Amino acid sequence: MFALGDLNLTYLVSITAVSLYVSTAAVALSAALGLPISLAVGFRDFYGKSVVTSVISTGMGFPSVVVGLVVLLALSRSGPLGTFELLFTPEAMILSQTILALPVLVSVSLSAVQSVPQDLRDAAFAAGGTSTDVALLVVREARYGIVTALLAAYGRAISEVGSVLIVGGNIVFSDSTSFTRTLTTAITVEARKGNIETGIALGAILLALVLGVNALGARFRDRTPGRNGRGR
Repeated sequence: MFALGDLNLTYLVSITAVSLYVSTAAVALSAALGLPISLAVGFRDFYGKSVVTSVISTGMGFPSVVVGLVVLLALSRSGPLGTFELLFTPEAMILSQTILALPVLVSVSLSAVQSVPQDLRDAAFAAGGTSTDVALLVVREARYGIVTALLAAYGRAISEVGSVLIVGGNIVFSDSTSFTRTLTTAITVEARKGNIETGIALGAILLALVLGVNALGARFRDRTPGRNGRGR
């Protein structure tokens, strides 16, 4: 076990690793599910589209503790997914964070897709493009908004407390390595215990991760060819 002053380095590193794993997996799963939904809703006009859009937007405000409770009931032994024995595991936390991040990603990326001019789509079809070709063109034109959607979803996931605490159990092994304790739940625990130094260190790590992810997104937007010429 390594320690720096009163800070347990093993503890900090393992908690950070769990947070990164859970949040990154949740956002990746949200993207795999959410981007096709955004394209499908954004491309098609159908009866009840406004209702679907409103439901997606409403999902951005889902109370995390309610989502955690629903996932807890679903994964409990008497629940429909109880046979998988996922409760109080990182996978349960990924499921919970995916439910919370998905509406954010879909809503923001849908706005980006819908902002692409219809004339551009019509021109692509007129030039002989298939639906897949036009979809790829729209994604290319909406890529800045899609990156923003991914960043927003990641921020929602990595800053989550309530649902991951409920379905993950905040478990730490006897050797101070984390199994389901994340940066946010660890900050809560350490603050209650009066370990202010550890809480501040965890908060600094969390803030650095969020700033780092947003910096990568900003760098992508700035370095993409044609970015500086758009919107002027």
